[in-house]
Amino acid sequence: MYYSSGNYEAFARPRKPEGIENKTAFFVGSGLASLAGAAFLIRDGHMSGDRITILERLALPGGALDGIKDPEKGFVIRGGREMEEHFECLWDLYRSIPSLEVEGASVLDEFYWLDKDDPNFSLQRATQNQGRPIEDVALLTLNDRAQKDLITLFLATREEMENRRINEVMGEDFLKSNFWLYWRTMFAFEEWHSALEMKLYVHRFIHHIGGLADFSALKFTRHNQYESLVEPLYKWLTDHGVTFRYGVEVTDVDFDITPGRKQATRIHWLQDGAVGGVDLGPDDLVFMTIGSLTENSDNGDHHTPARLNEGPAPAWDLWRNIAAKDPAFGRPDVFGAHIAQTKWESATITTLDPRIPAYIQKIAKRDPFSGTVVTGGIVTVKDSSWLMSWTVSRHPHFKQQPKDQVVIWVYSLFVDTPGDFVKKPMQDCTGEEITQELLYHLGVPVEDIADLAATGARAVPVMMPYITAFFMPRQAGDRPDVVPQGAVNFAFIGQFAESAERDCIFTTEYSVRTPMEAVYTLLNVERGVPEVFNSTYDVRKLLAAVGHVRDGKALDIPGPAFIRDFLLKRIDATEVGELLRDAHLISQ
Repeated sequence: MYYSSGNYEAFARPRKPEGIENKTAFFVGSGLASLAGAAFLIRDGHMSGDRITILERLALPGGALDGIKDPEKGFVIRGGREMEEHFECLWDLYRSIPSLEVEGASVLDEFYWLDKDDPNFSLQRATQNQGRPIEDVALLTLNDRAQKDLITLFLATREEMENRRINEVMGEDFLKSNFWLYWRTMFAFEEWHSALEMKLYVHRFIHHIGGLADFSALKFTRHNQYESLVEPLYKWLTDHGVTFRYGVEVTDVDFDITPGRKQATRIHWLQDGAVGGVDLGPDDLVFMTIGSLTENSDNGDHHTPARLNEGPAPAWDLWRNIAAKDPAFGRPDVFGAHIAQTKWESATITTLDPRIPAYIQKIAKRDPFSGTVVTGGIVTVKDSSWLMSWTVSRHPHFKQQPKDQVVIWVYSLFVDTPGDFVKKPMQDCTGEEITQELLYHLGVPVEDIADLAATGARAVPVMMPYITAFFMPRQAGDRPDVVPQGAVNFAFIGQFAESAERDCIFTTEYSVRTPMEAVYTLLNVERGVPEVFNSTYDVRKLLAAVGHVRDGKALDIPGPAFIRDFLLKRIDATEVGELLRDAHLISQ
């Protein structure tokens, strides 16, 4: 397996790997990583779909990419997915998956055309004082000390950032800036999370620094992530004969481990209370999704709080069982044993009263029923005790959503802190109480909030104990390599597998990159895996980022004025001067 870029590799079609007719494949879990891996086996590995089996404990595919209508509770989305044009592996996959919406188009075509017709950007990134805009919303407000912290993080080695928290590396000035407000709420970072992951994110998304205040670099699907991403991929796989087995809880995997060689030999599972499994030979491939962001999620309803489930967690217990067999299989408790630091809560609120969409429109400056971009991403309530953010996507967010109802997704990073209107922590609140807190921050008059929340909306809160588990401080070896050294027939995929590329987790891209690397490695596919977009090595992107970090303020050149003018004149006559002017780092 190797990495590549450019059209030569992107458009090439690999030949059939030798011996593929004799191989079978099993996937543990049916999240995006498994669905993508099965697609790569078929498209690039030339494996027949009827030789692929996906084992899933739940009753439907998709994993964390969800979106359903609960007949009793209402619409539910646990989270949303922000995407960009440089998710190279994701788009490599979806260029081959037919759209369910547009005849003759791929999912990528549909997505691309949607963004051309209706480009995403926010008109109000943050509010305070009950729905009022913050005055410096377009500025990142990083002073010199905060800028120095950010540059230090950027230039540090990975080893220097291992096992360190963000608040150990970044000072108070940085943590009070709009940059951190926008960054942490966009990506769900807490101050105690990994400085290494923060560093990887800065490198990976350096070209998005200028879009932090308006989300202009982001792109979203037409509908929720399940209907837009999972359903077309699931149909393509079933059309190719892939077998999905639901209600199967994989509990362990056996290995034959000898010096220089590791082979998976059996998958163990429970199905309908009965112990079962399958033996594996060298030609039987197994791709294991380890850990889970949404494990033990619990849904409340409009009158019932979501429950924090700290009980047995099958996905994490599976990884623990596997990891006990070889140090190369990672250290799951680095991530999955810190619920107090990895939990947060979201809620899906469906409006039933036309007064609520009017408050949304006042803040978003767009009609929520227009069918086009509304908030363009989350709106963060800067002075919220919960650090609440909320968003409204293109209408309808669900295909079966009534025309007169708006779906609002809400999440908060501080679920243990009492609210500003509802004097309770979010994790103790019913859907109705979460709606009250949102209405307060939308600017609804206090005297109207209780009645409007009771009769004008229906909310489903969701508590997720492990949602930011992958952000816990870590070091090399805590996550297993996608294909561990010596592995002949197995791989780890998903958010807790370690890609050899410099990518970062909590993205749909990472969920597709890891299975692509796994399939290409185990089958020796003669085509490159797309490398991560090289913005961190592009001087134009770096200078532009510096310009945005400085909020457009030109660089200061110390010394007498005549020397400064002389230097600027000399620089201005070169291509370097043009680059600096484009980044607003020297005066025009």
